[in-house]
Amino acid sequence: MALENLFSLEFTPAELEKLDQGIAIIEDVLKGKTTNLTPDQRQQYGSIAEQNKLFVNMAKNYMEQYIMHVPVFLDKAEFDRDFAARQQLDSRMKRLSSIVEQLSDTKILLNFDNYHNAITFYRNIKYLSGENVPGTTVIYEDMRQFFTAGAPIPPPNTDVEETK
Repeated sequence: MALENLFSLEFTPAELEKLDQGIAIIEDVLKGKTTNLTPDQRQQYGSIAEQNKLFVNMAKNYMEQYIMHVPVFLDKAEFDRDFAARQQLDSRMKRLSSIVEQLSDTKILLNFDNYHNAITFYRNIKYLSGENVPGTTVIYEDMRQFFTAGAPIPPPNTDVEETK
């Protein structure tokens, strides 16, 4: 029984070039403006929770209204630059996250289709090899390394864990 194709997609070379150019533009704009944290640094600095964002926003509003109460040792200009940059990045990250989610979801369906078609092919090769069809035994022997001894081949409806 043939499997239903869950998703079909094809890019033209021109479309791929446009995607690559767009990504290159983003990378170029961000060059020297962003940083990479180590896993330890990510854990150390964490992320600001929504409640804390509200607190920061409130503090900014009060600093704007009551400039005379901002401590002289607090660099308000730097605070304002950080605040603005955070807002600018946040809105763009949401857009990019949506795109990444769409790409990821599409890739999941494509991986599912590919894996189940590969299993169908493997099962057919295994059958043909068992029937001594010339040239199929070497293919079967090469492909069966992906299945541990005695482990059954997953049925077509089995969820497949993606490897990135």
